[in-house]
Amino acid sequence: MTHFRQDIARWTLLRSILPRWIVAGVLALQLGGCGVLSPRLETPKLDVVGIELMPSDLFQQRLKLKLKVQNPNDVALPIKGVTTDVEVAGEKVATGVSGAQFTVPAFGESEFDMIVTANMAGALVRLLGGKDRSKDIEYRVTGKVSLASGLLRSIPFSETGTFRLQ
Repeated sequence: MTHFRQDIARWTLLRSILPRWIVAGVLALQLGGCGVLSPRLETPKLDVVGIELMPSDLFQQRLKLKLKVQNPNDVALPIKGVTTDVEVAGEKVATGVSGAQFTVPAFGESEFDMIVTANMAGALVRLLGGKDRSKDIEYRVTGKVSLASGLLRSIPFSETGTFRLQ
């Protein structure tokens, strides 16, 4: 609030010195600057399009997720990394990070691979324990997309879907 009062005092002084149209123009630029400097980007949509088992040990299972990211914005998104958590049936089963750099074109899409690590015992108990294999299981992928440039540095995402154990 103090800054606002100081700005009003400055504008009152300037108004007495400068023509009104100059003051109005400078004020409009100052007020509109925030919208120009930080564009409103819509959240990209991420879908899991494939899962591949990687070599694992007794305690951890590594999975390669193939993700498709869709950009609903009118500017390209230069991606420098992605962090994610995977929940299955409401329980967190895996986490991962990817430093793969790529650009998603404006109003376009790109696919990329990401390695996630699951607690083997916990994941198996959640997936197989008492589940009817003919029913769909809900999953949720959450995280953030880190951008390589621009004033907006990251975009959070949350996507849900279902899969069936084969």
